[in-house]
Amino acid sequence: MAFIRVDPVQVQVRTDWFSGRPREITWDDQRWPITQVAAVREEAAAYPVISGPRTLFEVDTPHARLSLTFQHRSRRWTVTGLDEARHRAA
Repeated sequence: MAFIRVDPVQVQVRTDWFSGRPREITWDDQRWPITQVAAVREEAAAYPVISGPRTLFEVDTPHARLSLTFQHRSRRWTVTGLDEARHRAA
């Protein structure tokens, strides 16, 4: 099981007010609740100057595991990878 890299797709994300962790993703007209945050990786020390610091989340939804990225400078959320096979096997 490996993530399939996709072109970054901009999505809307609702986050927890206090922790900033993602709670729900809106992708086009679909809303997916986030059932679990599997991993968090903060890239605040070493990052490309053009894009700025970012935080990467691996999150589980009822449909797939997603690689979700938050760009701090532009304040945008994008999906950069997905793994649908993980949920088919479970």
